[in-house]
Amino acid sequence: MNSWRAAFAVFTKELLDALRDRRTLLVVLASSVFMGPLLLLALSGLIASLEAKAEQRELLVVGMAQAPTLQNYVARQTWSVRAAPPDYERLLRDSKLGDPVLVVPADFEAALLRGDSPQLELVSDSANKQSQSGVHRVAELLRGFGQERVGLSLAFRGVSAELLAPMKVQEVDLASNQTRAAQFTGMLAFFVLMAVVSGALNAALDSTAGERERGSLEPLLMNPVSAMALVVGKWCAVAAVSMLIAVLSCLSFLPGQWLLRSNTLQAMFQFGLREVALFLVVLLPFAAAASAVLMAVAIRCKSFKEAQANSTVVLLSVSLLPLVSVFNQSGEEAWHLWVPALAQNTLMMRVLKGEGFNLTQVLVPLFVCLLLTLVSLFFVASRLRGAAVKS
Repeated sequence: MNSWRAAFAVFTKELLDALRDRRTLLVVLASSVFMGPLLLLALSGLIASLEAKAEQRELLVVGMAQAPTLQNYVARQTWSVRAAPPDYERLLRDSKLGDPVLVVPADFEAALLRGDSPQLELVSDSANKQSQSGVHRVAELLRGFGQERVGLSLAFRGVSAELLAPMKVQEVDLASNQTRAAQFTGMLAFFVLMAVVSGALNAALDSTAGERERGSLEPLLMNPVSAMALVVGKWCAVAAVSMLIAVLSCLSFLPGQWLLRSNTLQAMFQFGLREVALFLVVLLPFAAAASAVLMAVAIRCKSFKEAQANSTVVLLSVSLLPLVSVFNQSGEEAWHLWVPALAQNTLMMRVLKGEGFNLTQVLVPLFVCLLLTLVSLFFVASRLRGAAVKS
């Protein structure tokens, strides 16, 4: 009972210390609350701009005057034609031009009359994402012109154009609206993970390496309290801050949906209280484990600056591990759930896709987080016992 009282006293003291550092706390809280809506706003702005560009149906052409047949077809498809600037290649390389450019050869009409196939050039830059996104639309437009020419030529000779299409292929997309939206909103899961770790970082370092640097750790160890009680109290305070960041980060997506400017994304992105609850089921154990791991890393250091340098390994691991699912094109693997950060990212992506997860899937990362927490806390307690003996 005395150990529990001591742990609670340490928890209260560390939590008050964390709350007193108002500047750091405000920066962390503001980043967790406002970054979610800002990300959604930026994402919706990008999608809205792509949709607006697709609705413009504008074609940049060089030499369209030499192709009246093609110009007539483009006009009938309700596309507008605009002359490309003379230095379009440079503008495309510099990402100053957001549309691909169609180059028509001088002998286009003559080649059509001879029955030859004139060669058109569709110029873009693969590094220019805006121009690259319009290549498919322009290519479909030109493909339609080619099919119309073939149909007219065959009809003139009394041949049915259906002979060139012995079969029809109908594409069926099995992905739901939420799954398609997750291709754009998948970064939200990564943002929440990094927010949780960043929220625990300052409190974990200050309660271990910071106290050692200030010289307040040794007097604390002289009290008749077990080292484990001190560690549990400090860890509870750090985990509480990290969990608060997790809750605020998830809740920030609810009002963030009001800022969506893309009607398509607004219809596909469904994030309500159910999704918030599922996110927190995954994130809260991870916040506890991350807090313990950061404390274990910092307790080895003699100064706050050294602890910051060593903690970058944890931050780098959390940022890189979710990329495994990006490079692994074969889909989810069973071992993904056994890897911290990767498991949380995998489960949150399932939530964003509208699939959810079952109890068995969440128990594996929960067990890993519990194991990491216990090992890290025992390690911190052993280092504190050693420091108490030396003092």
